[in-house]
Amino acid sequence: MNWFTYIFLSALGSGLLLQLWLLLRHRNHIIAHRSEVPEAFTNHISLSQHHTAADYSVAKIKLGIKEIIFGSALLLAWTLGGGLQLIQETWNAMALDYNPLILGTGFILSVFLISGILDLPFSIYRTFVLENKYGFNRTTPARFLGDLLLTLALTLLLGVPIIWVILWLMQTAGDLWWLAAWAFWTGFTLLMSWAYPTLIAPLFNKFNPLEDEELRMRIQQLLDRCGFTSNGIFVMDGSRRSSHGNAYFTGLGKNKRIVFFDTLLEHLEAEEMEAVLAHELGHFKRKHILKGLVIMVISSLLGLALLGWLITQSWFFNGLGVTTESNAIALLLFLMAAPVFSQFLQPLMAKLQRKHEFEADDYAADQTGAEHMISALVKLYKENASTLTPDQLYSAFHDSHPPAPVRIAYLSSKLKMETPV
Repeated sequence: MNWFTYIFLSALGSGLLLQLWLLLRHRNHIIAHRSEVPEAFTNHISLSQHHTAADYSVAKIKLGIKEIIFGSALLLAWTLGGGLQLIQETWNAMALDYNPLILGTGFILSVFLISGILDLPFSIYRTFVLENKYGFNRTTPARFLGDLLLTLALTLLLGVPIIWVILWLMQTAGDLWWLAAWAFWTGFTLLMSWAYPTLIAPLFNKFNPLEDEELRMRIQQLLDRCGFTSNGIFVMDGSRRSSHGNAYFTGLGKNKRIVFFDTLLEHLEAEEMEAVLAHELGHFKRKHILKGLVIMVISSLLGLALLGWLITQSWFFNGLGVTTESNAIALLLFLMAAPVFSQFLQPLMAKLQRKHEFEADDYAADQTGAEHMISALVKLYKENASTLTPDQLYSAFHDSHPPAPVRIAYLSSKLKMETPV
C-alpha cells in the first residue's frame, strides 16, 4: 500500500457512507409521509395507491443498499484484493506467446464477464421478485435469458473491436495516444447514437408506425410547429417486459425517430401524449441533447488525458493492488477507480439535468398548455408507482428529474399565469 491507497480507501469509504446515509434518509422520509397523499395529488391518487408507491420505493431502496455494499466489496476484491492481478497472471500463464493485444482484450472481457455474472442475481431479483411483486414485470425467464444472451453477443461484437483499437493506440500512438483514443471513442459514440434506432433497438423490441391516425396527425402538427423533422413516429412493445410507460426520441440527424411505449398509449389521452412529446421536443429545442454530447466529449477527453498521465505512474498501479503493469490493467483500474472520485460531482450534474427538465416543461406548457402536462405527469406517477414524497437531500444528489410535488407546483404556477383574470 502507498499514499494513493489511503486516498482511494478514504474516497471509497466516505462515498459509501454518504450513499447509505442518503438512502436511509430517503427511506425514512418516504415512510414518515406514507400515511397521507400530498395535497397536489389528493384528487388523482388514492391513499392505497400512495401506499403502494411508498412500499415500492422502500423495496427498491433496500435492494439499492445491498447493491452498493456489494459493489464496494467487489471493487476492493478486484483492486486491493488482488483480483485483477490474479486474472492477468492467469491469462499470461495460459498464453505466454500471444500478442499483447489479444491478451489484453481477453483479460478485459473476462473481467467484464465475471462482473456481469456476479451482478446477475441482483438483476434476477429485481425483475422476477421486486418488479413482479408490484405488478410491473411482464417478461418471462425465456425472454430474460434471450435478452441476456443478445446483450452478451453485442458486447462481444462491439466490445472486442473497441478494446482492441484503444489498446493498439495505447501501444503504438506514443505519448499522445489518449488524444487518438478520444477521437476514436467520440466518433464511435456518435456513430452508435445515429445507428441505435434502426440497428440496435430493433434487436430487443418491435417498433411499429403509430396507427392512430388522429393522434398521428396531432403529433405531426406539433412537429411542424416546433420545426422538428424525424424518421417516423413509432410505438414500441415495451409491455412485453414491463408495464412502466415512457416516451423518447432517439438518433441523430435524419435518423431521428420518436418512440412511444405501448403502455403509455394505454393510459394517456391524445392531448396528454402531445404534452409528453412536447416535453421531449423541448430537450431538443433547448439544445439539451447537444449540451449532453458536449459534456460527454469534454469529460471523456479529460478522463483519457488523466489516464495518459496515470499510466506512467507506478504509484497508481501499486496503490490499487497491482504489481504487474500493463495497458489493459491500467484501463480497467481507471474505469473502476474513476467513479469512486467522480461520484462527489453527481449533485452538480443532477442539478443541471433538473434545470433541463424545467426548461423542457416550460416548452411543453407553451406548446400544449400546462394542464395537459400536469395531468400526464400525474398519470405517469400513478401508473409507475413513483414516490410522491422523496427526501429533498437525496433528490438533490441523485434525481435527474425534479421531485413530483416540485414539478407539479412549478407547472401549476404556469397554469395560473395562463388563466385570464
